[in-house]
Amino acid sequence: MATPTTTPGCGPGRRIGLREKNKIRTRKAIRDAAMRLFAENGYNHTTVEQIAREAEVSHTTFFRYFASKEQVVISDDLDEARQEAIEAIPPGLSHFDLLRRLISEMFRIGTADEWASSSERMRLIQSEPVLRTAYQIESDGAISHATDFFADYTGARPDDIRLRVFIAAAGGVMFHFAQAVDEVPDENLLATLLQAVDLLEQGLPI
Repeated sequence: MATPTTTPGCGPGRRIGLREKNKIRTRKAIRDAAMRLFAENGYNHTTVEQIAREAEVSHTTFFRYFASKEQVVISDDLDEARQEAIEAIPPGLSHFDLLRRLISEMFRIGTADEWASSSERMRLIQSEPVLRTAYQIESDGAISHATDFFADYTGARPDDIRLRVFIAAAGGVMFHFAQAVDEVPDENLLATLLQAVDLLEQGLPI
């Protein structure tokens, strides 16, 4: 029987069944095992086989849940929650108010999830070149999706130079502060991001 859950990766009030709970536990077990081994042996010296053994799953099961060792670290389970938040945004916001709403919603979803908000995870991404590259690819994909969303919402063309510059400027600022895990305390991060949006809207005064 499905029961309410606050499991990471699940939206508030969402009800899930036993099969999905088991999948969530397995993904978490693999991630926890991987992070232990990365801390003990280093990222480059840890293999998929070692992670699977530490998590007490088969090699095949590992690849059923993660496409690669990199994706164990890079991926999260929040796509559905993010999509629900996007679909709940009301029409008629200005492009800056839309940006503020998106930042606030994505921050709320991310900080509520233990894995997505892990500073240990982010430090690992920043310290390993292969993970930084994979994370950048994910970030580029997010910027592309954001461009399409803003185009649909505002009625602009996706290739409009004004829209592309807006997204590039906003995305660059957001990713900079989001990755500065040792510079901006977690409790101040949302306020810092929204202040950055205010400065962009004001034309970047100094």
